[in-house]
Amino acid sequence: MNTTTIRRTGFWSQSHHLDRMTLKELVFAYLQYPAIILYLGLAAVGIGAWIYHPASTSGTLLSVAAAVLLFPVVWYVLHRWVLHSRWMWKVNFLAATWKRIHYDHHQDPNHLEVLFGSPMNVVPTVAFSTIPVGYLIAGPGGAAAAFATGMIQTCVNEFFHCIQHLAYKPKNKWLLHMKQRHMEHHFHDETGNFGITNFWWDRLGRTYYPGAASRKKSPTVFNLGYTDEVAEAYPKVRDLSGGVIATAEFRQRNKGTLDRAA
Repeated sequence: MNTTTIRRTGFWSQSHHLDRMTLKELVFAYLQYPAIILYLGLAAVGIGAWIYHPASTSGTLLSVAAAVLLFPVVWYVLHRWVLHSRWMWKVNFLAATWKRIHYDHHQDPNHLEVLFGSPMNVVPTVAFSTIPVGYLIAGPGGAAAAFATGMIQTCVNEFFHCIQHLAYKPKNKWLLHMKQRHMEHHFHDETGNFGITNFWWDRLGRTYYPGAASRKKSPTVFNLGYTDEVAEAYPKVRDLSGGVIATAEFRQRNKGTLDRAA
């Protein structure tokens, strides 16, 4: 598969697939990934800003709570109506962004380098979602606390997202539930189960489904609706993918993924 090329040094100079990695290998890779290091660094900056200009205890706690509650809402809205939109590929300057931030991930869900979000998209989204709310609650200190919380949540969300793609069946029921729902999103029907760690908004938005047996398999689960026919009219994503929509090798390698997660 021809996916976005990401140039790294050392460990990240090679491609990694989660279905071929152990949890130990994942932790090792995760803690070295440049975006995760950046997010943790920005969280530290937010904490430092709070120390320099602290809010009251109540203001800080409210700001943190607001960020925690907002995170799954923002993720659900973006995942459902932006990442799974069918309009971004029609705009040339957005097509490459859409390809990088989600199309590549659905083309090969276990490809670690394209699982992580792009910092150029993630950081502004977290900032716009948390800083104004924190500021309204408790001024600069509240803004700093909310932003730091959002960046930490991003790291936690990305880690759980990663472990859901490892080739193992979790013993923990909560983690198993998350993995099953997410695998269904990737390998059965992409129009539901948009959450990663929280599916409450899926239930509220009526996009939750509790198993592959409850829905027909989606024909666009790997290409998100960007079919060969669509590519003829809007070729930008296909051109960036080396003319490939989905490969037989990938489909064969991931045959039985849902069964292994069940």
